Amino acid sequence: MKKILFAAIAAAVTMTSCGNHPQTEAVATAIESEVQSVVSSDLAYVQVEAVMAQCDLYLNEGKALQEKTQKTQSSWAQKEQSLQSEMARLQEKYQKGLITTFDAQNEQRKIEQKIQNYQSAAQKEAQTLDEENFVFTNRAQDLLRRAVQAVNADRKYRMIVDAKALLDADTTLDITASVLAKVNELYAADQKEKK
Repeated sequence: MKKILFAAIAAAVTMTSCGNHPQTEAVATAIESEVQSVVSSDLAYVQVEAVMAQCDLYLNEGKALQEKTQKTQSSWAQKEQSLQSEMARLQEKYQKGLITTFDAQNEQRKIEQKIQNYQSAAQKEAQTLDEENFVFTNRAQDLLRRAVQAVNADRKYRMIVDAKALLDADTTLDITASVLAKVNELYAADQKEKK
């Protein structure tokens, strides 16, 4: 009984699939005719990190901002270390009995006030640096976007991707040099416009 049931199901599936075969081919043909083919000349990629590291904007302004950020962070670290040392010296003096409890409390309040002043100043400095970095990043991204649009003004490429997203690609699809040149050109024009 099981063999007969299995044979009947197999026959039904075969007949059903045979009956739909011409329709399936017609749908597939229609889809193929509607889909546009993409050829390699329609695609390009840009090494965005390389453009950002080599562009005039970064060389003129980005490095200075990076150095300013590093100096500020170093200054913060030194100030924190200085305040911690001052607090440790006060505690040591008090434990050795070199100052009275009253004097130790007054000194502690002074140090705590210095810490609060430092933290307030550091927070303002950090906000300013964050804002400068945010503005710089937005300017760099705007230049990159405008450069890619200018390089592709003739709509030669249907898709331009960041090289970070690639696993493998032919180097003939790399338009990084063109984009870098355009970024520098746009940056120079922006600088001229500012003056």
